[in-house]
Amino acid sequence: MSQKEHIREQTARTPAVVMNSAEKRDIRIKRVSSRKRSRDSSQMTPERKRGSEKCPKICRLSSIMAEQQQQQQQPAAELFCSDSEDLFGDYDSLLQDSSLLDRLDDAEQSERQRDVQRDVQRDFTNLRTMTDEDVLTDSILDAMGEEDLPPSMQQFKDQVQETRVRLQGGDQTSTPLRNKKTSTPLRTKEESRPPRGGGGGGGGGGPSCRRSVADALKKTMLCNAASPAMASRSAALKEAVLSEEISVAMQALEEVSEEKTPDLGPFFGLPSRVKELMLRLKGIQSLYEWQETCLNLPSVQRRKNLIYSLPTSGGKTLVAEILILRELLCRKKDALFILPYVSLVQEKVRGLASFGVELDFLVEEYAGSKGRFPPVKRKDRRSLYVATIEKAHSLVNSLIENQRIDDLGLVVVDELHMLGDGSRGAIIEMTLAKVLYTAKSTQIIGMSATLGNIKDLQTFLRAENYSNDFRPVQLKEYVKLQDTIYEVDPKEEDCFKFSRLLNFKYSSSMQKLDPDHIIAMVTEVIPKHSCLVFCPTKKNCENVGGLICRYLRKDFLLLHEQQKLLLLSQLKECGRGSVCPVLSRTVPYGVAYHHSGLTGEERRLLEEAYTCGTLCLLTCTSTLAAGVNLPARRVILRSPYLAADFLKRSQYKQMVGRAGRAGIDSQGESILILQEKDRLTAQTLVSAPMEKCFSNLLLDEGKGLRSLILSLIGLNITWCVQQLQDFLRCTLLSVQEEHLCVQTSLKEALQLSLNFLQENQLIIREGETLSVTRLGKATYKVCIICVCISSGSVDLLYSSVLYKDLSKGLEGLMLNSFLHLLYLVTPYTMIHQVKPDWMLYYTQHQCVIHQFTLLSAAEQKMSAAVGVPESFVARRAAGQTVRKSANTEVVSRMYLALVLFSLLKDLNLWIVSDRFQMSRGFIQTLLSSSSAFCACVLHFTEELEEFWPFRALLTELTRRLSYCVTSELIPLMEVAGVMEMLLREKAAALQEEVDDLLTLPKDLPSAPLIAL
Repeated sequence: MSQKEHIREQTARTPAVVMNSAEKRDIRIKRVSSRKRSRDSSQMTPERKRGSEKCPKICRLSSIMAEQQQQQQQPAAELFCSDSEDLFGDYDSLLQDSSLLDRLDDAEQSERQRDVQRDVQRDFTNLRTMTDEDVLTDSILDAMGEEDLPPSMQQFKDQVQETRVRLQGGDQTSTPLRNKKTSTPLRTKEESRPPRGGGGGGGGGGPSCRRSVADALKKTMLCNAASPAMASRSAALKEAVLSEEISVAMQALEEVSEEKTPDLGPFFGLPSRVKELMLRLKGIQSLYEWQETCLNLPSVQRRKNLIYSLPTSGGKTLVAEILILRELLCRKKDALFILPYVSLVQEKVRGLASFGVELDFLVEEYAGSKGRFPPVKRKDRRSLYVATIEKAHSLVNSLIENQRIDDLGLVVVDELHMLGDGSRGAIIEMTLAKVLYTAKSTQIIGMSATLGNIKDLQTFLRAENYSNDFRPVQLKEYVKLQDTIYEVDPKEEDCFKFSRLLNFKYSSSMQKLDPDHIIAMVTEVIPKHSCLVFCPTKKNCENVGGLICRYLRKDFLLLHEQQKLLLLSQLKECGRGSVCPVLSRTVPYGVAYHHSGLTGEERRLLEEAYTCGTLCLLTCTSTLAAGVNLPARRVILRSPYLAADFLKRSQYKQMVGRAGRAGIDSQGESILILQEKDRLTAQTLVSAPMEKCFSNLLLDEGKGLRSLILSLIGLNITWCVQQLQDFLRCTLLSVQEEHLCVQTSLKEALQLSLNFLQENQLIIREGETLSVTRLGKATYKVCIICVCISSGSVDLLYSSVLYKDLSKGLEGLMLNSFLHLLYLVTPYTMIHQVKPDWMLYYTQHQCVIHQFTLLSAAEQKMSAAVGVPESFVARRAAGQTVRKSANTEVVSRMYLALVLFSLLKDLNLWIVSDRFQMSRGFIQTLLSSSSAFCACVLHFTEELEEFWPFRALLTELTRRLSYCVTSELIPLMEVAGVMEMLLREKAAALQEEVDDLLTLPKDLPSAPLIAL
């Protein structure tokens, strides 16, 4: 078919397409007049009575003209239209001149012909019109203005603005479109716009052309209407219908384009600019075959929910990032990216902040104490919320409460298999169920390793599934028994096939210190390649790292010498002059440990040093496997246990999945060290299918279900029992009801939860209507924020304990010290993570009784009031029996309050860590959790009038805990830009210190060396 025939066919088909689109949407045409006239009823135009007959969905010109002639022949007894609906004032045509109509027909046909030609070039088959907003520019920094940005994005923007030369000219701000059939770039709006004759100037595209023609026609009709001798009533009606048809067409095209993600360019619907950024910022030149297949799935194109599962390191995250960019740039909707750990959130924020600056969207961090509820609503810019599991739940709740959930176009969940992970899994299930129930147009994407019951998750999320076993680097799994290495082979009878013997000579002393031959297996790959050693405990990580360095050659000290000195200086700087003794011994050899006992800044520095090659070996716990992406050539599992528990299949796969670095290694290796007693169990571990994922809403006597029901009623999502039952059908628990609800049905579990909430005065039942009490409203808001703090507990009993503690605190609140308030805001979820060792402190002269002697008389009186008298502490420190035992939870909470109290006074993490013999990471976690819980208690007191005295006090304490500085410096820390200035000064001072160190003689720790 020639191009002219194709255009002619499109021309003939265009009105029908528009009419069909209008009919599907039940669009009615209504005449509107901008002015009124005064005349008696005998001069009014007849009209059918309103309400007696429905107006047709759309009216053609011929049908309207015929209907008008019939109405003129009817008797004058009919009703008449109002003056406000008369089209052309007090001018009625008597001449019925059709010459103008002919000219209008010609003008309309010629204009439509030109529009169709332009629409064909824009792939009109998609029924999409381009607007100026669809054109992305190569540089959007100018459009950002003075709006505040998150720190990560502001830092990148400043770097870009310092080195970038802005592009000028209109031809540099267009993005080519992609034709779906040919996949070749099409001309942009500026290139395809035909020049206008006569007046010149740059006219509009297709829609703007129609609007300009409609305006010209309307002006012509109005001018003709002003001259009775040359204008006709039929011409005026024709003009009105034509104008309405054009507006109907525009509305239909816009609505059709919203049903499918608009195509803005050749890179999976994204502009080519995104592909360039992928190469420049991530070094990605092309996608894997499975990634292209997944992005082109019909379900993805139709925006259906999707679960895709691949082995670790298969490239799952990149697919999610492309889908997020499509949502932000093409559909102009916000997106939520849910990650399991704070470290992952921070890493992802750093990685995507540069894309946000270049492509004009915001990347907002919701982890720890960061995040605003509800988020700031912006008119012209979209946001990507990167959140932990708990923060994501709070974010969704705040959007529902403020009726903004429809702004959320996409939710991406990483590690979807964590749905089966205790209370955190219950929070994921609650979050996704609320999105499914309240936001019908929001797409949900789930990423996970292979699961045993993926069908259940598909049913729950109403999603399709895509699975692949692709790995960019081949993985070989081994186990070690004594001095023999076996390859894991499920085809073998015992799953193990002989591979080789360890060829490494051990002395008798080495054999005693290293019976598992860790040094032999490590030195086979380092320093040329990288290695990870997973240990069962944090203490074992430090011991193994120190052991390996004792027997490494001196050559290791010379590798990356300056970079190691810089790393030690940075660690010393973030520790305010102190460095961990273990790290000071191991870092010069390129070895370090990595676990939760380190502060966040220390972990970040070590991760960056490992990524760039300064460190070649990390001894770590299992949390690193689920945290940041730190691959290695060889992964060694020190033991098949995590503390006292045997590894699960999913945990094992996560750890060994770190082996193999794409683009660097040709293969990856994993070695599991076994004892003979664990051989049979290990055979099941390496060959068993993946564990199944089950709902945790009924965990611990249904605590998750109670919290869910209370929030549903409080957020006005449901307000009767029937609606609660309908909502629960959207949960994973409903899908797995036959398996999980054995003793009681889901309906009975619902009734038990309602009875519990009513007995605790959290809800009110009036017939079938449900509502929350004042205490219930405060409680569900506390639970929403409380899940962000530590372990993700959703136990509603904490709210009643908090209410009692605050009520008791009002009776004798101590105001001359922060200690009483610190006790009230110490998180309940961290009480069981600490056990005071009284004898340890007594023998080291750092006993708790000494801490009490430093307290004032008022502070000691306050401690006795909450249930921890000085006599009890003295007897416990001396090892004596206590006649009247105190509540252990109250004692542990008071102990943690003393840690916080000491930290706010000394403001030095290392001093407090040494004083209380706690890890720096735990104290840092305690501080951030207390800051978040303090804000939670503040919200609780704002909902209950009787706690008004706490509001001003908790506001000040929240700021103090957040910044951890003296009260005089808090106003300075809240000034925009101060933190960035301090960081720049800190970096400059650090560089000067490094330069000084490099000029001094080397002073490295010596250790006995044994030749290998």
